Amino acid sequence: MDTILGPLYTAVSWIIVQFHSFYSLIFDPNSGAAWGLSIVSLVVLIRICLIPLFVKQIKSTRNMQALQPKMKAIQERYKSDKQRQSEEMMKLYKETGTNPLSSCLPILAQSPFFISLYQVLSHIAQNKTVGVIDQTLLQSAQKAHIFGAPLAAKFMDSAAKIESLGASVTNVRVVTIIMIVLMSASQFYTQRQLMTKNVDLTVKTPFMQQQKMLMYVFPIMFAVFGINFPVGVLVYWLTTNVWTMGQQMFVIRRNPTPGSKAFAERQERLRAQGKLVESPAEVEAKRAAEEARQNRQQPKRQTKAKRQTGGTAPAGGGQRTRAGSGQGAAKKPSLEKKDAQEDKEKGGASGSRTAKSGQRKGQQRPKHPSKK
Repeated sequence: MDTILGPLYTAVSWIIVQFHSFYSLIFDPNSGAAWGLSIVSLVVLIRICLIPLFVKQIKSTRNMQALQPKMKAIQERYKSDKQRQSEEMMKLYKETGTNPLSSCLPILAQSPFFISLYQVLSHIAQNKTVGVIDQTLLQSAQKAHIFGAPLAAKFMDSAAKIESLGASVTNVRVVTIIMIVLMSASQFYTQRQLMTKNVDLTVKTPFMQQQKMLMYVFPIMFAVFGINFPVGVLVYWLTTNVWTMGQQMFVIRRNPTPGSKAFAERQERLRAQGKLVESPAEVEAKRAAEEARQNRQQPKRQTKAKRQTGGTAPAGGGQRTRAGSGQGAAKKPSLEKKDAQEDKEKGGASGSRTAKSGQRKGQQRPKHPSKK
């Protein structure tokens, strides 16, 4: 590792030494302020260089959100054919110019600097020179404390090692716990801000569930790994999180995702400032929708009788109904008599026809005299 990243160790240590030389003009060269601000300045310099990647990350994240419905359709269509599913996904990415790894580019680009800083501070804790940090600068860095905790000390270090750096276990552990909590809280707030304000709420996609899961996973990861980070690395990562949070707040306010809560708030601000001019059709549609919402009334509760009669029976309808039923009862016997008489007549006619046919069947034709 030292052989491969050796040039990067030299670059990181050189940048820190240059900032330390500048801050030594203001603070004590052996103080935590001079060395701590050098690490903070290293973070700021790296993040400024990564702004183009951050812009690309934002565009990639928005494209991924827009592609979620199409991606879900491809997954459903080629559920049983994983190879075809992958091919269609790659084709979709190529057509839209989207790179799924673009959202990870800032983190990936920071990783070598993060590892290099970690190794530089570890060499300082082990009293070893590294890069351009010679023995004089090494002794100065070992004396630098931030709120009583040495830059190279860790939460899990033994009492003997911490005492060799001129500090107490209590100071180191209190400072590291506070910094780990702040680091995890800033990471959680940054991710929550993205979920609650800069996500298109009109489209429910699996991407939202993934982001919600990361909102809880990342802070836990920082808390677990943070106990093995030197204080100087915690300063580096806390500064990175604060920078990311501020940068994201600026982007969400100035260029939010269409359909998100932040986008609606920005439209309202522009409308109040007179910078957003809507078409007359949109204004009329909004006014009509607002009037309809205000004039809308809840339906009145009806009694059981009204529900049974449909709620539209006029006065006196019951009397007419009873009268009609009485007349129907009076007409019913006459109709029954008429039907019985018709049946009787039909029965008589059919009976006579049956008798005649029987008589015809019963009659025998006389035999011819010659056949006797």
